[in-house]
Amino acid sequence: MEQMLAMQIDAPGRDLRAVTRPVPCPRDGEVLVRVSACGVCRTDLHVFDGEVRARYPIIPGHEIVGHVAAVGGDVEGFETGQRVGIPWLGHTCGRCLYCRSARENLCDNAEFTGATRDGGYATHVLADPRYCFSIPDRLSDVEAAPLLCAGLIGWRALRLAGKGKRLGFFGFGAAAHILTQVARWQNRQVYAFTRAGDAAGQSFALSLGCAWAGSSNEKAPAELDAAIIFAPVGDLVPIALRSVAKGGRVVCAGIHMSDIPAFAYSDLWEERQILSVANLTREDGLSFFEAVEKTNIRTVTTPYPLREANRALADLRAGGITGAAVLVM
Repeated sequence: MEQMLAMQIDAPGRDLRAVTRPVPCPRDGEVLVRVSACGVCRTDLHVFDGEVRARYPIIPGHEIVGHVAAVGGDVEGFETGQRVGIPWLGHTCGRCLYCRSARENLCDNAEFTGATRDGGYATHVLADPRYCFSIPDRLSDVEAAPLLCAGLIGWRALRLAGKGKRLGFFGFGAAAHILTQVARWQNRQVYAFTRAGDAAGQSFALSLGCAWAGSSNEKAPAELDAAIIFAPVGDLVPIALRSVAKGGRVVCAGIHMSDIPAFAYSDLWEERQILSVANLTREDGLSFFEAVEKTNIRTVTTPYPLREANRALADLRAGGITGAAVLVM
């Protein structure tokens, strides 16, 4: 029987360990995907730290690019060899109020790739074909991997931010470097906010066409129409509120954030808004990859062998990665 290799976490706070197990057979309504590349996302750190709901032991990873190896029953539109991308939202019930109102991102019975169902830190993964997306041919597997979360969740956050011209991105990592390119394609201005002293991050932001880059403690040279917070830092919420103009929006794009401190009502007044982003809908995926087809988005990546997943997570935690880390099988 063919065996697969995976990097598994047994409990929060423990290092990933290499395991081998038989390659699974897809059941009805599933496809088996041979993984080529899997992005390393900050959400993986939240799974690692026990900060989001997960089922342990679990194989993390939800920015997956691979090729269909087998197709289960009752699956149409997929064939072996087809390249697909698999995101964080891995399965929905199709029956609850949210699913029936095209808000499946809020499904009461959702399953999440790399948290409540095994993910892509492995040579093979089972997937719900409803949440498998086609990848533009011009992108390699490694280039495409960060699009499956940093890109998709960033896209949803960008849409929720509204149509304002001046955008602030707080935390300039994998998502922000992709969304900056989308925003510039849309003829918007991006103001990048990084950790204090992160000259490399600020230089990277400017190289992608940001109008300004500085520390989160600094004031942008213009009022913002909207701000998107990618860093999981609640202290940034009142700072972002004070940076947006009247009627402006602050979108919290992460699945986990530290507590938001108390702030003056005057920071929120004049119809400013705070929004959160939860997962993605199938429509988000389809519309995002349509936009990717029309633009010249390129991801900046640092590849790691699958067995070095612990090192990739440590580098991500330390802020030592420009762009996105990607595991290569």
